[in-house]
Amino acid sequence: MSTKGDDVKKVQFRQGDVLITKVASRTKTSQPKGRDAGRIVLAYGEVTGHAHAIADLNALLFSDGDDLYLEADGTVSLRHEEHARIEIPGGTYKITRQREYTPGEIRNVAD
Repeated sequence: MSTKGDDVKKVQFRQGDVLITKVASRTKTSQPKGRDAGRIVLAYGEVTGHAHAIADLNALLFSDGDDLYLEADGTVSLRHEEHARIEIPGGTYKITRQREYTPGEIRNVAD
């Protein structure tokens, strides 16, 4: 006997400190976020200045506070100067930055 949760396949991608997880939908209160130099930037590298970015025009980025959502109408390519390119199938995804603990603070991992 299967439960409702057993029927859902978890789809995830990771590129450096960015985790991309497929979700059913973005939040209703999320708002479109603009492009930077024609690209959707999921995260900027704090040390190198490089970016985890998508140049494909069939993708949109939305934000809801600190939460980011990617909507892709077909496959898109996530690129970064120091990582292998990742092909992400069409769908809706939540973007999560990896965090690290240091005494006194929790901060994003510097890529």
